[in-house]
Amino acid sequence: MPSDINTYPIQQFIELVKLADVSQKKEIKLDIKTARNLALTLGEVTAQLSQDYSQLIKDIQNTNTDVVEIRMDGGGFK
Repeated sequence: MPSDINTYPIQQFIELVKLADVSQKKEIKLDIKTARNLALTLGEVTAQLSQDYSQLIKDIQNTNTDVVEIRMDGGGFK
């Protein structure tokens, strides 16, 4: 079972962008520590999503797909 990812740096960034937008700023600045934390968190999230998608694809491929055949004969089902 995967461990929870701390998404706080992403939340901080989203709030920073919202505040800049509301105050109509033309740019935002991040110090290197904040930028590093954001980059590492985005990397973790991306890696986890990739792993989840890979597992989902494997699960779908391993699913037994039954074929259902329906025949219509004069409006009735057989």
